[in-house]
Amino acid sequence: MSQYFDIGDKTLWNPSNGASRMFQCQVAVFESELGIPSGIGPMENDECQIDPAAFKTFVNALLAQHRRTSHAIILALSENFIAIVLVLAERAGIGVDWAQLGASPEAALEDVQVSAVTGMSAPAEGGAWRAGLCEKARELGRRMPR
Repeated sequence: MSQYFDIGDKTLWNPSNGASRMFQCQVAVFESELGIPSGIGPMENDECQIDPAAFKTFVNALLAQHRRTSHAIILALSENFIAIVLVLAERAGIGVDWAQLGASPEAALEDVQVSAVTGMSAPAEGGAWRAGLCEKARELGRRMPR
């Protein structure tokens, strides 16, 4: 069995039921963390519609939040989810302003990792940050059937 994540008549992803359930639970976590809806609707009859405008806002907010942290555990917990979201955004034709996001974060840093040895860590340099997320998205995208 599988489920469908669609925008209109276009299928962006057709994961197994288990992968779909886990992804939807993670969507709820990140909606709560960001305080905004994802645009990913409820699963009904094995189909889920995605609102492109709300999803674009969610994607950009998710990336902006990710860019402001250097906490190793938070990064580990979020990066694969973000990569999956990036695959869906690309398949939906939703652009990401990497230049703006890759710049040094304008807002205060959040969830910064502090070490007795190295002190406070900073987020990765913009190009490296983007390259890492894009590579992870490419890897996962090859395993995300439509």
